[in-house]
Amino acid sequence: MDTLDPSQDTPTSNNPITKALYSCKRFYQVNLDNFTPYKLYRWLTLGVLTVLFFIRVIYCQGWYVVCYSYGIFMLNQFLLFLTPKFDVSLRNDEQNDELEAGGNLASNDEEFRPFIRRLPEFKFWYNGFRGILLSLFLSIFPIFDIPVFWPILLMYFILLFIFTMRRQIHHMIKYKYVPLDIGKKKYNLKANSAK
Repeated sequence: MDTLDPSQDTPTSNNPITKALYSCKRFYQVNLDNFTPYKLYRWLTLGVLTVLFFIRVIYCQGWYVVCYSYGIFMLNQFLLFLTPKFDVSLRNDEQNDELEAGGNLASNDEEFRPFIRRLPEFKFWYNGFRGILLSLFLSIFPIFDIPVFWPILLMYFILLFIFTMRRQIHHMIKYKYVPLDIGKKKYNLKANSAK
């Protein structure tokens, strides 16, 4: 069986197909790693591709199901981006069970727990980028242009967005976490070191 050995720089087989696949994977990963620090350019690229896709859908008046599927996929990714990695409600339930059993939670309440996302920013962008590339690819083929009444899909997506975001915001308020960096304090290291 031809496999890639992670401890070596080359594949363990002399099979030319395996070597070609390995070099393609390595080229892809190197370019992805080089593009990682440029957060603004990554998101701008995704935004431009999304606008191009929407222009294509509006201009050609088709591929509404592909567009709707991409919207649902991105809504799911966004909800994972806003959700904490460790479920706060389960942790609170465990603390309540411990209190009912007569335990003391004074030491647990003082512990600082930073917000860790279930889906990191880079993975959110990466999944969105792959999704928009797939949507653009599917919009080439007329077989995926399924005739539907698009206002119903749009209305259903808007309702789904409102209800899921309302539930997510309620969860954020109930368990007191802020998943975005908006409004958080930024400390100046030079001012603190001068004191």
